[in-house]
Amino acid sequence: MSIRNLDKILNPKRVAVIGASNKPGGVGHTVLRNLISGGFSGVVYPVNPRSESVQGVQAYPDVASLPNQADLAVICTPAPTVPGLVEQCGKAGIRGIAILSAGFRETGKEGMKLEQQIIKTAGKYDGMRIVGPNSLGVIVPRIGLNASFAASMPRPGRLAFISQSGALCTSVLDWAEQQNVGFSYFVSIGNMLDVSFAHLIDYAAETGNTKAVMLYIESIPEARLFTSAARAYARTMPLVAYKAGRFAESAAAASSHTGALAGEDDVYDAAFQRAGVERVYDVDDLFDCAGLLSQNRLPGGGRLAIVTNAGGPGVMATDALISLGGTLAELSKKTIRQLNECLPAAWSHGNPVDVLGDAPPDRYAEAAGIVLADEGVDAVLAILTPQAMTDPTGTAVAMVELAKKSNKLILAAWMGGVSMAEGLRLMNRDGLVAYPSPDNAVRAFMHLVSYANNLRILQETPMEVPLDFELDRKQRIASSREIIKAAPPVLASSEAKELLEVYGIPTARAVEAGTAAAAVKAAKKCGYPVVLKVLSPQITHKTDVGGVELNVHDEAQVRAAFRRIKRDARKHCPDAEILGVTVEPMISLNNGHELIVGVKQDPTFGSVIVVGTGGTAAEVIRDRVLGLPPINERLARRMLRSLRTWPLLEGYRGRPGVDVDKLVEILIRFSYLVADHPEIGEFDINPLLALPDGAVALDARAMVKKVRRAREGSYPHLAIRPYPEQYVSAAKTSDGRELTIRPIKPEDELMWLDMLRRCSDESIHMRFFSLISDFTHEMAVRYCVCDYDRELALVAEAEHEGERLLVGIGRLVADPVHHTAEFAVIVPDAWQERGIGRTLTDACLRVAKDWGVSEVTATTLRENTRMIGIFRHRGFKIGHDPEDETVIASKKL
Repeated sequence: MSIRNLDKILNPKRVAVIGASNKPGGVGHTVLRNLISGGFSGVVYPVNPRSESVQGVQAYPDVASLPNQADLAVICTPAPTVPGLVEQCGKAGIRGIAILSAGFRETGKEGMKLEQQIIKTAGKYDGMRIVGPNSLGVIVPRIGLNASFAASMPRPGRLAFISQSGALCTSVLDWAEQQNVGFSYFVSIGNMLDVSFAHLIDYAAETGNTKAVMLYIESIPEARLFTSAARAYARTMPLVAYKAGRFAESAAAASSHTGALAGEDDVYDAAFQRAGVERVYDVDDLFDCAGLLSQNRLPGGGRLAIVTNAGGPGVMATDALISLGGTLAELSKKTIRQLNECLPAAWSHGNPVDVLGDAPPDRYAEAAGIVLADEGVDAVLAILTPQAMTDPTGTAVAMVELAKKSNKLILAAWMGGVSMAEGLRLMNRDGLVAYPSPDNAVRAFMHLVSYANNLRILQETPMEVPLDFELDRKQRIASSREIIKAAPPVLASSEAKELLEVYGIPTARAVEAGTAAAAVKAAKKCGYPVVLKVLSPQITHKTDVGGVELNVHDEAQVRAAFRRIKRDARKHCPDAEILGVTVEPMISLNNGHELIVGVKQDPTFGSVIVVGTGGTAAEVIRDRVLGLPPINERLARRMLRSLRTWPLLEGYRGRPGVDVDKLVEILIRFSYLVADHPEIGEFDINPLLALPDGAVALDARAMVKKVRRAREGSYPHLAIRPYPEQYVSAAKTSDGRELTIRPIKPEDELMWLDMLRRCSDESIHMRFFSLISDFTHEMAVRYCVCDYDRELALVAEAEHEGERLLVGIGRLVADPVHHTAEFAVIVPDAWQERGIGRTLTDACLRVAKDWGVSEVTATTLRENTRMIGIFRHRGFKIGHDPEDETVIASKKL
């Protein structure tokens, strides 16, 4: 289910209140009162079998008795009655339901049973949508809809708030009233029996009247739907989230280094960052950040200048900025000179700019304007304290006027009480975000910088890193599945390394030895010195049990080491099965760095990759970063650069750096391994020794589980769908030229831009319905960076005069659940009349059928006769829009 029928809940014409009451204080009484008094322009039907009228409005005994079919039914009756009422609504044709009643899964098994009954009942009625249960309700100020039991109706605005907590909703409404903040939608989703965060994010994007979305999250039931919706929305509008329950303990103890390093809350961090969601850690920050993000004015960078009328608050703001990793802007000589001309001689002569306590509004605003014009300044924080000669309101008015003329961000902190209140109110009313303290302002600014960085991640075009696997993908997967199938639930080092080698990750191969004599033989074959490690499926952390002996130089030392390892392992783990040891060459750690690369399966987001400082102290140092697969070149580099030890990997104080390109390649190869095998519950490469001339996995261990094989290409264990290789195919033009039909990649940006520049104005007009003179990076990102869960561009690639070219693109954009899809195609002029458009159309139709799409539609211009001919030949129904010059083609699949 996507956003289908959400209009019934968020834009209804008729609302039925089931359980409407004359008794003050009850939910049914409050909801009806709010609907009547909130200015709702539609019709409200109280439903109460025991009253002829409720609050002066004619009542009806049940929904079947309503004079007209309601769009939305708001259920306010006790939990046991709800399943039956949902059935009545379904029979009456009501497809939008908000269940405000509590007493469901939050109360235990009986409540869970009630929810299951509701789900079963709703499934009988096509298109029924449910918000709740255990919901505060739904508010849409734009249409005067207050279908909630909240105490107040917020003003209309462009900010959406979606919360799992009804109690927090009331706090947000109080804050909004104080700050004059308005909302486009205000939804308490409760237990999310049907409508979830993902659906409402998609709805906000579709309706276009929301500039930013605030989320209060306790849990995410469908990670892939959420991630897909968030990534799509965050590319153009801000998403800010507060995640409650940060320190909830994992359900099971970590059984590997990776499990210990990748806690639940860290996974949410990684997922939010990958999806472009800005996370806050304090409810106050949620409000502050959302108010700032809703301005949709992103700074070009993180360089902040501070203008203040008192030195102390300027120092406070600087401390807050630096502690959060921010940058104090360095003012140019030109700016200093201009400030010298407009300020008294005693001003601070640097950033923060102290304009002194006697500054009138015009002096303050003039100084702020000069600072704002500095090319080295990305944003200005204006701080004002109440002093004897301060005019807080006049200065606020002057700053509002300055903000209107500038394309840079201005934040304000008006410190104090009653005397500052009017200035705060004026600034917030007129679009200049103001805070009661510098700390609040600085934190909000840093969230804005973080959001801008996340947005750049979403819009980055990776470089292409060709991975030349010796085996093709099907062979690679088949080979690795045989290893997993034959292995026990815990893969020993040799088996785990064998898996890594299938994916082209270098390893120090170990030889297993069950006796001391076998260990000696293996050591001679490897060449001294060697390393001996305990061989036991039950022992994860070998060093902890005395299970590792380094720098073993001769036969006598091998035999002694073998005895010691078995003795110590038995002492520390008496129940473990000690199979012997593994023997491998001793690799020098000189100029090398020990890293850990691993994966664990999170119960919410599926497989999560971790990279960080490795070795025996990995859990102590905790220098690691998490990422959701699939990982490309840019993401891999960003993960490595996020490590505190990154300067050591680059090279530090004469010590050479490591082969970063090889590390990037290994992370990408490991990502392939993770994506191909949902059986992998946990996997450690620890240590992965990074060297100046390569990298090698010295030790590895994996845990696998039995899973039911999903349809190829579905990747149920990943929150983000990887590149769909199954749609790569070969084709030919009508004149015999070889083509590769494949899904587009972010790396195709330059070829995409080149193809469009080779198209005539007529071809561009046919595809985009307008003439576009300049194709920008931002536009390329929109078309080349696909969320393969909901959209797919198939490119036709050909080789021409030794150069790879894109010679056509067919684009398929589906709704989030693949019910319907829109299709479009473009072929550059020099490659037209060669059957490429037909080939791409057929390929896109095959993908749509594979997705389970019911109907494909396409819109083109009437003069595009070639495309219309292709549609007719493939059984599309052709319709003409009488309002314009377009043709709408549709095909049922």
